[in-house]
Amino acid sequence: MAILNKYKKIQEELGIVGQSEQIRELVELVISIAPTNISVLITGESGTGKEVFAKAIHQLSPRKQKSMVTVNCGAIPEGLLESELFGHEKGAFTGAIATKKGYFELADGGTILLDEIGEMSLQTQVKLLRVLEAGEYMRVGSGELRTVDARVIAATNRDLGQMVKQRVFRKDLYYRLKAVAIHIPPLRERREDIPLLLEALVKEVLSREGIEFAGFTEEAIETLYQYSWPGNVRELRNFVETIVILARGQKVTSQMVREHLSHYEETVEVSTTLPMPLGINVQEAERELVYKALVSLGLEIKEMKALLLQFFERLNGNFPGGMVYEPVESSVAQDMEIKPLEEIERETIARALDKFRGNRRKVARVLNISERTLYRKIKEYGLA
Repeated sequence: MAILNKYKKIQEELGIVGQSEQIRELVELVISIAPTNISVLITGESGTGKEVFAKAIHQLSPRKQKSMVTVNCGAIPEGLLESELFGHEKGAFTGAIATKKGYFELADGGTILLDEIGEMSLQTQVKLLRVLEAGEYMRVGSGELRTVDARVIAATNRDLGQMVKQRVFRKDLYYRLKAVAIHIPPLRERREDIPLLLEALVKEVLSREGIEFAGFTEEAIETLYQYSWPGNVRELRNFVETIVILARGQKVTSQMVREHLSHYEETVEVSTTLPMPLGINVQEAERELVYKALVSLGLEIKEMKALLLQFFERLNGNFPGGMVYEPVESSVAQDMEIKPLEEIERETIARALDKFRGNRRKVARVLNISERTLYRKIKEYGLA
C-alpha cells in the first residue's frame, strides 16, 4: 500500500493521470531510467501523451535544474531543421543575417525532446547520430567542432522499425535511440483511466474558466467509456473543454456526448470491422472503405434472407421457392409456442449479461455485435 501511495504521489507531481496497470508499469519504468543519461524512444499513437512522459523523465533526472527543449521535427521544413537543431553562422545561407544558436546548444546540460523524429531526413539523421555517439556537432556554415551534453529523448507515432526496413530511417540511429523504449498505449486499451482523466480535465477547465458545471449523467459516462477515442487523451481534452462550456450548468447527457464526438458513428460501428488501410492516400482509402462497406452490407443481406427463409419454412412447413408467404394467425403462433423475435433477442442478451456478470465487452464479442449496438439494445429492452 505504501508503494502504491508513493507512485500515486509521484504521478500527481508529474501530471500523469491513470490507475491502469499499463500506466503503473510506465511510471515504474520512468522512475528507474530517469536518473541515467541513456537515450529514450517513446512511441505511441498521436494524442497519447508522449510529451508528458518525456517531461516526467526530465523532472525526475539530475538535469531538472536545466532546460528541457522540445523540437517538433515534423513542423520544421526539411531544409531548415539542421539549422534549427545545430545553429548556423552569419551568412551561412540566404537569410542568415546573424549567428544563431541551435536547440542542442540551448539544451546543453539539460534534455532535448525530438518529437516526430520519423519525419527527419537521412542527412540530418547522420548528424544526429554523431551527437548521440560523440556529443559533437557543427553549426551550419562553420567548420568548428562543438561539444554538447544533452540527454536525447525521441518520440514518434510511426513504426521506425518498418522505416528501417524501407531504408528511410537509419538502422544505427534507430538502435541508438531505443536504448530504452517506452510505448504509450492508446486510451481505448486502458479505458479504466477515463474516469480519472475526465475528473482531472474538468477540474482544469473549471479552474481556468471560472464557471459552474453540473457533471455527467451515468448514461453519458457509459457512452464515454464505450467510445473508441481515436484521438486518445488529446481528443478527450478537447471534448471536455467544449462540453463543459456548452453545457451551461446543465448535466451532460448521453445524447450531448454523441453530438460532440465527431467520430462516434464511424469508430464504433465501422472501424470494428473495416480497418483503415495503410500506405495509401486518403482518396484511395475512402474508396476502399466504401467498397468494403458495400461488400459487408451485401453479405449481411444475404444472411438475413437465408434466416428469413428458414423462419418461414418453420412456420408453414417446406414450401416451394415461388410460393408467397402468408402471415400466420396469432392463434396458430401461440399453438406453435413461437415467440416474437424481439422477445428472443431480449432473452438472449439478458442471459449473456448474466453469464458474463454485466461485462458488455465480452457480451458484445460473444453475440458478434458492436458495443454500441449492445448498449442501444440494453437501453431499448430495459436491461440496464
